[in-house]
Amino acid sequence: MDMTQVKKEDDKKEKTEEEVVHLRREIGLLPAVCLIIGTVVGSGIFIAPKGVLINSGSVGLSLLVWALCGVLSLFGALCYAELGTSFTKSGGHYTYLLETLGPLPAFLRLWAEFFFIRPSVASYVSLAFGRYVVEPFYAPCDAPTVLIKLVSILGLTFVVAVNCWSVTMASRTQVTLTFIKMFALVLIIVPGFIALAKGKTENFQNGFEVESITLDRLPLAFYNGLYAYGGWFYLNFVTEEVINPNRNIPLAIICSMVMVTVCYVLVNVAYYTMMTPAELLLSEAVAVTFANRALQGMASVIPFLVALSCLGALNGGFFGAPRMLFVGAREGHWPPIFSMIHIRRHTPLPAVLLLYPLVVVVMLMTGEIYQLINFASFSRWFFIALATLGMLIHRYRFPLHPRPFKVPLVIAVTFTMVCFFIVGLSLYSDPWNTGISCALTLTGVPVYYLTVYRYRLPHSWRRFFDYLSKQLQILLEVAQQEVRTY
Repeated sequence: MDMTQVKKEDDKKEKTEEEVVHLRREIGLLPAVCLIIGTVVGSGIFIAPKGVLINSGSVGLSLLVWALCGVLSLFGALCYAELGTSFTKSGGHYTYLLETLGPLPAFLRLWAEFFFIRPSVASYVSLAFGRYVVEPFYAPCDAPTVLIKLVSILGLTFVVAVNCWSVTMASRTQVTLTFIKMFALVLIIVPGFIALAKGKTENFQNGFEVESITLDRLPLAFYNGLYAYGGWFYLNFVTEEVINPNRNIPLAIICSMVMVTVCYVLVNVAYYTMMTPAELLLSEAVAVTFANRALQGMASVIPFLVALSCLGALNGGFFGAPRMLFVGAREGHWPPIFSMIHIRRHTPLPAVLLLYPLVVVVMLMTGEIYQLINFASFSRWFFIALATLGMLIHRYRFPLHPRPFKVPLVIAVTFTMVCFFIVGLSLYSDPWNTGISCALTLTGVPVYYLTVYRYRLPHSWRRFFDYLSKQLQILLEVAQQEVRTY
């Protein structure tokens, strides 16, 4: 009798713990690797080759830029592996700036992320998805811009719905799309190297043309290359949901970045095997042009695979970025409604939903895609450099702080210095876009001091926002996290 009652009480306790509202640790090593690869390998490798070649000036230098961007991204990823195992909170850049440099830089990173970095990044990935879906049906004519944007919005809506519905579904979707996009890369690499083995090397003759190199445009070449590698930090956004993070975060980062770097260099070699630099610059969809040359029988499949690749990058972004907003709201730097979780789905629903209208607005207003890359890259890389600088300062100030994974000092210093150099030189290379990006970031300073630091909002405003927050909480069926997960 007593044993039966104890069993019933244990069952009741287990059920209660299952129903507790919190983000669960559901991301193992394979989903972690797929999250990084799936977010990194998006539209970048199919769009950025043109931007890298324009700004580097030659085939040989563009391949060198691709390799160096991979090494630099690996260095940065290793720094973030140390940060992710030293500070066990989710939130990525925001959390690391908060813990090492203080609340103002952290708030500015949050402000920049959700008002122009994330909407810009998500909009050009979405537009790449729409372009690769629509253009094959209109070739050789130009596809209607309105239709491209409509399809882009449909793809965006699907990703938002998946991430609102279930963490497990979003994770499984990412794994599936990652395997598809790796197949797409192999499909490009293999025929390119077969042609190379047959002696098709004319496009590599005189690969380094010194007279075509312009130092003022070289940072923009790196921006386009680094954009294609962007995403190595997304696993750090979901640290609280990674199983055994001290082991899986460094392992996933190293495996994924080495694999991506090798694939990217090989893909670009394949591109130049089948296309002259002039033909690559004229192409609006490099992978499609390549498929028409090398894969006549499967040319129609490539745009579909590239579109799925873009969808995977978009899904990874929407899986990770809202966790930064979620943590920021939990720390008091954003309205409390965004620190809430759906009571049944256990997803950060309000944080995911906030991104949707912001991305749609930027997508409808967007201009040249390469301007968007330069525009978003300045603030992104400036804050990444600040985060790794903060890591070095934290090492010096708190040498006894537990660090399960520690990156060599020379790697951390090299990465930080290169990032600051590229950011500084870009102000000279593209002063308009980088200047606007810098100015928009600084608009967060008065917002921080008025609404966060001193909380000077009028009482009537505070009462209105509290009422609105309560109504949204009821409508969205969300609640504060009930279990500490860090």
